[in-house]
Formats: sequence, structure tokens, C-alpha cells
Amino acid sequence: MPRLGAVFVHFHTPALLVEAVAALVSDWQGAGIEVGRDGEIVIVEHGNDDAGRARLADLPATYLDPKSNPGFAAGVNLGATELFARGAEALLLINPDVFVRAGCTAALLAELARGAGAAGPLFFWDRDGRILLPPTERRTRTDELLSALASRGGGWAERARRRWRCHARRHWLAEGPLATAALSGGLLAISRAAWEAIGPFDAEYRLYFEETDWLLRLVRHGGVSRLVPAAQAVHLHGRSAVAEPAAAQWFEESAARFRTRFYGERFASVLARAARTEGVLDASRGDNAPRERFPAAGLDLARLAQVSSGDWPLWVELSPRSVGFPAAAERFERAPAAPWQLPREITERMEGAPLWVTVSDARGRELGGWEIS
Repeated sequence: MPRLGAVFVHFHTPALLVEAVAALVSDWQGAGIEVGRDGEIVIVEHGNDDAGRARLADLPATYLDPKSNPGFAAGVNLGATELFARGAEALLLINPDVFVRAGCTAALLAELARGAGAAGPLFFWDRDGRILLPPTERRTRTDELLSALASRGGGWAERARRRWRCHARRHWLAEGPLATAALSGGLLAISRAAWEAIGPFDAEYRLYFEETDWLLRLVRHGGVSRLVPAAQAVHLHGRSAVAEPAAAQWFEESAARFRTRFYGERFASVLARAARTEGVLDASRGDNAPRERFPAAGLDLARLAQVSSGDWPLWVELSPRSVGFPAAAERFERAPAAPWQLPREITERMEGAPLWVTVSDARGRELGGWEIS
């Protein structure tokens, strides 16, 4: 087992961080990794208050405080530098809203030992493990252009959803390690050799795209990153970002930087022209009717499959975007005993923010769409 380091970049979520560290320490203990002997935890403090600091005082971690919020990538780099100086041979880059399940660390480290430069787990959106989170979107010119055109709705959106659905299911249904650059920065295991070969995260990405940039650089360098289905974690997703008022601006800046770097300025401008502001779809377009309101009683999947001649298994897809992707999903091999409802945990966490629901069958055909708000 290589000497291990874990980096948490923390911003105003002390309760989540306490839970995340506890889950990580428990997983390490199950793998025979003793904190302080076999592994170390570093917390890079980007934002807290006196009450929050008091809650974190007893965590088995080293604190690094840059006295400002220079962005997630810069925080990761600071923590990685500290841990490599202490002799770490592998890193876990982990968000404070990620709770690993038993066996997660061991499965990720085993994949690094088999030659992967980076490895990531299968993520769930809820603690009960019902809702699968999607892989990162595929970043190619074709996919980016289709995603931009999808904001126009209609056939463009349907085509983009079909392409995205194939990408997502390839990851969700993987029975063993899958070579892919579509890993989430919520939790990444990275070998020291890969970090030294590729270099640190690009600190010009204040938030978002930093891990995708690094993983694509790894692939271009001849390395490999893999999804490890045996490694599983819960990701409450975006809990730190909601506390940062500049998050939306940073996303746009990071997206522009990424697209210019990987596609060139000309294609980046094409993407900007192709996109149209999202919102309620225009009911005047025959191919672009607005979605139904989600029924209070829930979705009767058995009846829906029968009426639509859908093939099992069915997938219930959940997206915060009106175009319907990327989306989390729950898979059903057969009809559930009760109508499908969104898990209460997610309903409470969304706090009234809209979600777009699509039900698709085994062949990827869409059987219906609804809006939850």
C-alpha cells in the first residue's frame, strides 16, 4: 500500500467536512491504513468562520490557510505540494461533500497499482445509493457543438440527449475498470508519478474544468485514467459552490479557458454563437412543447412502459438543465411496487430549484418528460 495523502479544499461547509473526514478515516481503517502512519489528511482552508473552525479543531488533519480563496485548483496544488514533500506516493483529491463507502480507497489504489495515472469512483447523489450521478460530459468538438445547439430545443436537444445517454450508460453499466477521461473532480486518486509527469492543476481555473483539463493532458501524455465501479462514494454535489457568489462567473471563465485551449479561439467563438439562452421551451414550436408538471402521486413506471411499449430496464433521468442532460439517473430492472418519487433527501437539498425528469427505456427511447419545481 503506497503512502497516501488526502487533500480537502474547504469553503464554508464544516458540517459536511466533518462527515467526509469521518467516512474517509473509517474506510482507511477498513483497508489497514492508519492516519499518521500510512496516510495523512490535509485541509486547505479557503473559507470558514470561528464557529466552523471550532467544529474542525479535532479532525486528524493538517491545516493549510492561504488567507484567501485563490480557487479550487490552487488549493489542490497547495495540498499536493505539502503531501508530496512528506513522502506521499498517491493522492486522494476529495471534496468536503463526498462521503466514501467502505472499500473505496482500496479499490482506487489497486487501480493505480495496475498502472492507471488516475482513478475515480462511481458516484451516488443520495446516501441510500438510489440515484447515480453522471460522468463528466465528453469533451470533443462534436459533443460541445451538439451541447450548444441543444439549448435551441427540439430535435437538437433530443439528439444531444441520445448521444449523452450512450456515454452515461457506458459508465454506469461498466462491470470492471473503464478507461475514460470523464471522471469527476469530486474524488480522484492520482499517482505521484502521473502528477510529476503531467504537472499540477492549472491554477487559472478558479472553479470547474480543472480536473478535466488535467485528465485530458494525462491522456495526451500517454497515460490512462479509469472509472472503478468497485469504488463507490456519495457526492452531495455542489454544496461548496452554492456558498460562493462568484461561482457562476468562474464557471463561464473556466469554460472559456478550456475551450480556447483545447479547441482554439475560432471554434470557441462558434460554440458561443451556436448556443441560445436556456429557459422555458417555446411552445409555439411543434417539436419543442413544454414538459408536463410532475404528478404529485409519482410516476407509474409499469403503466408508462405498457402504454409506450417501452423495453425494461427503464431509467428515470434527472437534470437541472431544461435540455435534460447531463442527468443523474435511477435504473429499474422491473416495475417498482409504488409510483416513483424523487428521494426526500434530494427534494430537501434542491430547495425548490427545478429538475427536468425524462424516462427512457433499454434502447434509449424517451417515454415521457416532466418538470419538478
